[in-house]
Amino acid sequence: MQLALDSEVVIKDLIKQLRETLDLMHSIKNEELREYVEVAVFDYAKENKLKSAEIKYLVERIYNSFRGYDVLQPLIDDKTITEIMINNHEEIFIERYGTTTRVDIQFESQQKLEDIIQSIVSKVDRVVNESSPIVDARLQDGSRVNVVLPPIALKGPVITIRKFPEKPLTIDDLIAYDSIPQEAADFLQQLVKAKYNIFIGGGTGSGKTTFLNVLSNFIPRDERIITIEDSAELQIKNVPNLVSLETRNANTEGKGEITIRELIKTSLRMRPDRIIVGEVRGEEALDMLQAMNTGHDGSLSTGHANSVKDMLSRLETMVLNGANLPVQVIRKQISSAIDIMIHLMRLRDNSRKVVAISEVLGVEDGEVLLNPLYEFVEEGEDEDGNLLGSLQATGNQLTNKSKIQLAGVSIDKEQARG
Repeated sequence: MQLALDSEVVIKDLIKQLRETLDLMHSIKNEELREYVEVAVFDYAKENKLKSAEIKYLVERIYNSFRGYDVLQPLIDDKTITEIMINNHEEIFIERYGTTTRVDIQFESQQKLEDIIQSIVSKVDRVVNESSPIVDARLQDGSRVNVVLPPIALKGPVITIRKFPEKPLTIDDLIAYDSIPQEAADFLQQLVKAKYNIFIGGGTGSGKTTFLNVLSNFIPRDERIITIEDSAELQIKNVPNLVSLETRNANTEGKGEITIRELIKTSLRMRPDRIIVGEVRGEEALDMLQAMNTGHDGSLSTGHANSVKDMLSRLETMVLNGANLPVQVIRKQISSAIDIMIHLMRLRDNSRKVVAISEVLGVEDGEVLLNPLYEFVEEGEDEDGNLLGSLQATGNQLTNKSKIQLAGVSIDKEQARG
């Protein structure tokens, strides 16, 4: 917002004035602090003839510099913003409606940005400093936060915030956004109910966590679910018997770390009907596969990959990092553990879509066999550059119907044939 004078200069001056006036700022109640801020801003407004909108803007900005997340607060409060990218204290970008732009705001100093970082990570019992310069955390609203500090980050402290909607998206929302057709959505809903083990792959920002959350809400209410995540993001509302576990970083002495791998092992002693692992990145993949292979059908997880086949290769690599097993043994583990592979993509028009659903058949001639059930068929672009196309059934039938039959659920008549 443009004021009679440069807004950032005005804000810095008023903040400095308040700090000099209020020595014990941290001990003042929020309401009292806001009153002090309003008085300071109103005094300034009288001399500079500010409009009411400008006064409100200054009050919020200055108040948030003491109690909120400073210049970040309005960006966090803006429901249309899906990602906030801070490259250093002077350089902030946002993503809105799939488009990334730079915003004309900045922190008053690098120290202020570092203070905000410490405020964020301390609220979720995380530590980040020069000796441990990378951390994942979350905001109180569930938004995912990644922090990288110097000397790793050369330009200054970096924060990336992935925001999530207050109301979790449903399958109806994804159908309305043309992310998945009704037929495929119905098919997946029945597979979840029938306890097929499902793995979701995709690139960064493709919507894996959102889709995992959508599928999780198809789980019957009478089941016991354990969720395991680096930073708790899932918003499962349908299942009352839910336990959410979150990893923990090592403390400043290098002790106390709790990994996803340890949480998976612990979860097996908690009598789960299903285990949901937010994302596998390393050697914990073996523990996840073993859990799926030892009576925990209906488990779900995600991973980073460029295609279904690439996801299978990455799973092999992850398992190899944690166990000295022959590749053929690993492939048998994967094929016996995972029933369905789903792949999501963020396409060139910034839309997020399910582009493949495949059944894992087993191992033949040393290779994991896939049965493609749905594939995205591109049909060009419209005059506005929007991608035309849809996820279409390949005509192949679901081969493994045993879980469907045991669960007593019905699937689409086209998929049921064969």
